[in-house]
Amino acid sequence: MSKIKPSKGAPYARILGVGGYRPTRVVPNEVILETIDSSDEWIRSRSGIETRHWANAEETVAAMSIEASGKAIADAGITAEQIGGVIVSTVSHFKQTPAVATEIADKLGTNKAAAFDISAGCAGFGYGLTLAKGMVVEGSAEYVLVIGVERLSDLTDLADRATAFLFGDGAGAVVVGPAKEPHIGPTVWGSEGDKSETIKQTVPWTDYRDGTVDKFPAITQEGQAVFRWAVFEMAKVAQQALDAAGITADDLDVFIPHQANERIIDSMVKTLKLPEHVTVARDVRTTGNTSAASIPLAMERLLATGEAKSGDTALVIGFGAGLVYAATVVTLP
Repeated sequence: MSKIKPSKGAPYARILGVGGYRPTRVVPNEVILETIDSSDEWIRSRSGIETRHWANAEETVAAMSIEASGKAIADAGITAEQIGGVIVSTVSHFKQTPAVATEIADKLGTNKAAAFDISAGCAGFGYGLTLAKGMVVEGSAEYVLVIGVERLSDLTDLADRATAFLFGDGAGAVVVGPAKEPHIGPTVWGSEGDKSETIKQTVPWTDYRDGTVDKFPAITQEGQAVFRWAVFEMAKVAQQALDAAGITADDLDVFIPHQANERIIDSMVKTLKLPEHVTVARDVRTTGNTSAASIPLAMERLLATGEAKSGDTALVIGFGAGLVYAATVVTLP
């Protein structure tokens, strides 16, 4: 018989607050067209993107995260000292170690919170949210900060016609804390590593270091393959998340998919047969693809504009490099 005492966590967890940060510089498609042979009409028709935000030197991964986190903490009505865990999902923090989460936890003023980074690409927010839920329910932290942050402008090849227009920068954060009722459903997540070559970094850092290549690594993708996978496979995952939560599309108020491409979003809406009353996040139009930051940024904007409200039931799904994915149903803060 085990001598270990049972954990004393909360019965359930929920998102208590959300915050976001978008860099001050707004980059229209016209700027992208300076380096690729394309047109504004082509970019809009293929992706829905009109503008994106690019960070300046001061808007580092840590700085943007701190701004977004401060808003989320205030929105949750708690203090930084109450945060027991900080989870940061990013692929654009260029120090292998230490984790940027430790710097963020310190500068926010947490009381030595557990802090670590994860790398799950555009599904990173869903992965972090699932980990945070487990920490709150298990009892290792009462409140956990989940941050999705990217400076993808640092990893964009402006000469690559397939990707130059896609990526933007920003940070989104949520506070996850205790609840008496279930407000974060079961997560449907997974990976398909046999498709890992469809979205990838062009070369390892070591190739650049050793002079094997003279071009700084960037993110590249096989656009058509990714599009087909996202449209056909991720709609199935989204439906599985609804089933796992015990609800149907009719029960939804909001749909917040990863903001990768508006055509993918439209196809998922159609396949899922979402009713007209469901609000669909389309933050991609003015923010571009911000990878792990896209879902919390879209969530914050919907709440700020009144398109969604506190207590709404939302389906969130992220998918990207790996290929990895994560979907769940949540109650909005």
